[in-house]
Amino acid sequence: MNKLEIPEHIAIIMDGNGRWAKKLGLNRIFGHRNGVRAVRETVEACGEIGVKYLTLYAFSTENWHRPSDEIEALISLLVEAIIKNTPDLDKNNVQFRTIGNIASFPENVADKLNQAVKFTSKNSGLILTLALSYSSRWEITEAVKKIAEKTAAGEIKPENINESVIEKYLTTYGMPDPELIIRTSGEQRLSNFFLWQGAYSEFYFPAVLWPDFNKKSLFKAVEEYRRRERRFGKTGEQIRQEKDLI
Repeated sequence: MNKLEIPEHIAIIMDGNGRWAKKLGLNRIFGHRNGVRAVRETVEACGEIGVKYLTLYAFSTENWHRPSDEIEALISLLVEAIIKNTPDLDKNNVQFRTIGNIASFPENVADKLNQAVKFTSKNSGLILTLALSYSSRWEITEAVKKIAEKTAAGEIKPENINESVIEKYLTTYGMPDPELIIRTSGEQRLSNFFLWQGAYSEFYFPAVLWPDFNKKSLFKAVEEYRRRERRFGKTGEQIRQEKDLI
């Protein structure tokens, strides 16, 4: 692949674990456990083709409303996966990050997450971010609160509030917006994910359930992305003229 045409940031809504398990007549958590393999393959695939940022929507704020036994199993699986895979991430120069309301998790889980973040913080390769207890409405609400506090304290003038100021208070500050957002399982909605950051993202909705997502699936998504023309409000003719000048 031409690396100039590879998205710098890919974000994925990992959907379909429960349905995958149900098709096999198994418990939903079995699907979540098999979804970990898809994460490993996706991370490897992104590293191979030169993707710089990979963000995975792993647990939304709405997921706290699921049955308690499923939540407990998911959290247990999360801790297990972090402990097991952090050394491999470090070995492969992957930097691990999190976004979301991490304080909403049990203290031992938050500690494990923070330890993994610190352990890989000096790595300079792929930046892997897990969105945990995250939702865009939560994120934007928190950003508005912080801006309101700064405004009340006289640190920010209302007339100076613009997109750049708002982005500074988002959890993704410092990361480029995703050029490509993938949602597996065939569902075609964002489910409260990256509503701000995805304003000009390309969307790709493969029917494959997340546990069956693999390197070939990722490469196919990137090939589809490369065939699209991103215009950002301009005409196709303008974009092609600009490319000719490069």
